[in-house]
Amino acid sequence: MKPAPFEYHRPASLAETFDLLDRYGDDGRLLAGGQSLVPALNLRLAAPRAVIDINRVPDLDGIRLSPEGLVIGALARQEALERSPLVREHAPLIADAVPHVGHAAIRARGTVGGSLALADPAAELPACAVALEATIRVGRRGGERDIAADDFFRGIYTTALAPGEVVIALRVPRPEPGWRWGFQELARRHGDFALAGLAAGARVQGGALAETRLCFFGVGTRPVRARRAEGALAGRRADEATLAAAGRALDSDLDPPGDVHGSPALRRHLARVLLTRVVRGLVDARP
Repeated sequence: MKPAPFEYHRPASLAETFDLLDRYGDDGRLLAGGQSLVPALNLRLAAPRAVIDINRVPDLDGIRLSPEGLVIGALARQEALERSPLVREHAPLIADAVPHVGHAAIRARGTVGGSLALADPAAELPACAVALEATIRVGRRGGERDIAADDFFRGIYTTALAPGEVVIALRVPRPEPGWRWGFQELARRHGDFALAGLAAGARVQGGALAETRLCFFGVGTRPVRARRAEGALAGRRADEATLAAAGRALDSDLDPPGDVHGSPALRRHLARVLLTRVVRGLVDARP
């Protein structure tokens, strides 16, 4: 199939982008990497009146370090995250997660902002943003605001973006010393959407888990912070009894859906497997 007819615009500034969003409203769609929008257009699952290509808008690209932490521009390509020494040093969780995103050709075009704005509950980058307690900077005519990642993702393909707002950057705070990070996902084939995945961090003191962050994806309508399981791990060593208690607590954190790829019971089981693997890896990892 081919797309329904649409108007094509290529703004050269954020101000021009906001003008176009004001003009078209819900009938305008932003084009960044196009890895989700273009297939939807071709299948006529999306038929906007206008496509607004923001790839020429300055200041939306790039990866840099600020006094507060790492700033990743919305137009940064996912493959750039794989290659960036800044990401590897200051957000190793993202560096470990990105190779799991689709395939190389997808990562060459797909953008950070596109992944965040799409809010696919099985996607890797949204879960990393929540686990890192990152903020998402968004802009519209009249100013910008920061939204905590855990508040940004509202449900399946649903975010806290207001009409006329654009993702500007992902902002990752500098972690306190001693944090370790781990990422794993389980899929039928590499490049498939995860049946279950876990982006996690831990601060280990004296062999015990002083603090943990567990964000699961592929097991809900959005990235799920497993706070009951985190509480079961707090202050304890990652022995069999502690991991079993965290697994039981995880049942209260998750309400996974079922589909043709896996039942809720399967996804619960996989989430427990990931919890055990990743937490053990965090304890054994070098800080």
